[in-house]
Amino acid sequence: MSGGQTLDMDFGSASPGGPAAKGINPATAARYEGRSACVVGSGFGGMALAIRLQSAGIATTVIESRDKPGGRAYFWEKDGFTFDGGPTVITDPPCLEELWQLTGHDMADDVELMPVMPFYRLNWPDGTNFDYSNDQDSLDEEIAKLDPVDIAGYQEFLKYAAGVYEEGYVKLGHVPFLDFKSMVKAALALAKKQAWRSVYSMVSSFVKNEKLREALSFHTLLVGGNPMKTSAIYALIHKLEKDGGVWWTRGGTNRLIAGMIRHFERLGGTMRVGDAVTKVHSVGNRASEVETASGFRQRFDAVASNADIMHSYRDLLGDTKRGKDYAKTLSKKSFSPGLFVVHFGLDGTWPGIAHHMILFGPRYKGLLDDIYDHGVLPQDFSIYLHHPTVTDPSMAPEGKSTFYALVPVAHMGKLAVDWDEVGPILEKRILDEIGRRLIPDIHDRIVTKFHYAPKDFSLDLNAHLGSAFSLEPLLTQSAWFRGHNRDDVIENFYLVGAGTHPGAGIPGVVGSAKATAGLMLDDLAVEPAE
Repeated sequence: MSGGQTLDMDFGSASPGGPAAKGINPATAARYEGRSACVVGSGFGGMALAIRLQSAGIATTVIESRDKPGGRAYFWEKDGFTFDGGPTVITDPPCLEELWQLTGHDMADDVELMPVMPFYRLNWPDGTNFDYSNDQDSLDEEIAKLDPVDIAGYQEFLKYAAGVYEEGYVKLGHVPFLDFKSMVKAALALAKKQAWRSVYSMVSSFVKNEKLREALSFHTLLVGGNPMKTSAIYALIHKLEKDGGVWWTRGGTNRLIAGMIRHFERLGGTMRVGDAVTKVHSVGNRASEVETASGFRQRFDAVASNADIMHSYRDLLGDTKRGKDYAKTLSKKSFSPGLFVVHFGLDGTWPGIAHHMILFGPRYKGLLDDIYDHGVLPQDFSIYLHHPTVTDPSMAPEGKSTFYALVPVAHMGKLAVDWDEVGPILEKRILDEIGRRLIPDIHDRIVTKFHYAPKDFSLDLNAHLGSAFSLEPLLTQSAWFRGHNRDDVIENFYLVGAGTHPGAGIPGVVGSAKATAGLMLDDLAVEPAE
């Protein structure tokens, strides 16, 4: 690992020997002999793409601006506590395991996944709890507590979710949309699934209880989407969770990134951390060199950006006509909200608080309208409470617990507040609410705490408007209407991550890496594929 400071993250080191010694197929490696690629950013999408390229024998360099890799999967260590920046919900492990299987390796050698049960505990202000899982008998009991009539409706909803999972994830989740024709073909299939309807609308057609409607539609918020507007295609998340479960990486989400880097370096890949890319140079319609803040400058055959999509075009490609033109286009699009996250470590353990909780506020649609449309900071909020130590005590000192509380807020383009001033006020309100509903003496038990606001997303991650999930996942901003996996003008510049197809979330960005890698492998082959 080169670039910035030396990191004590137990990444391991590159394996000696030629391609065969690393598990890379020599015949495949011969097709890419002498080829090189740069991936800007080491989030899940960037690392998944880098592993795929390096697994084929392409000499791949990942360049990360921050002092630790991971992008949004950053972490902090304070007073013996480990705080993950997120994401914290891991679904569809096979999409990750495949990255190791490409070269005959086993992900379990680098990463330990732990099952989370229940998947989520949902809590409402009146004290109602709902444990969501894929244990059908238990789930039926939970639904019956709300309204027994909805058990049959939920089964019909599951059938619908399975259908959109097949069309939207299995068939299209790893396929690049490079022209409008491909979009039209997909749209015909999705139209049969009423993709123009919102998730909430579709859920409501199957179940009548309002709490259950909220329980079955909130998932879109985990990828930046408003349940009232996000396409019903996103009901596929339920099928994804039901089949594959919800998981946690022992030691934190950062350990999954560390495992990916260990594997990438084992294959011969190069990490450059703590050195921000400042410019992607181009000659004609081709990216030519990558330049960083330290003065590092290197020529690559292809460049892929896992950075924020606006930052990629407005800043990294800012000297090109294409960069300026597409940045102008992007500025007119709708971006997902920001997040306000309170990280805190408590004295004591809390076996009765689930790993993932949603503390719904008194409003659902009205609150979403305030966040997505009105751009105000409402008095009420819904909280995603993350409590990893109930699954993995290693995240905190003995006898203590690690938490974070996450609240969606309007992005900085709609909510122009001074987060240095508002942050401490909102932090206290959030902790007060958790105290009222779960931990009465929370303020007395706090060992350490800090918050992370949209301003921090903007400064640390170059996130446009402080948006936490890039472009909002609207139907009119999906597939071909989203950033393309390969740029339309700069023919060897590619995108990976939340700003391109299929979108945010770990399965989404890992799927984008598969789609982008397919294009790059075709384009970089020394000999054309047969």
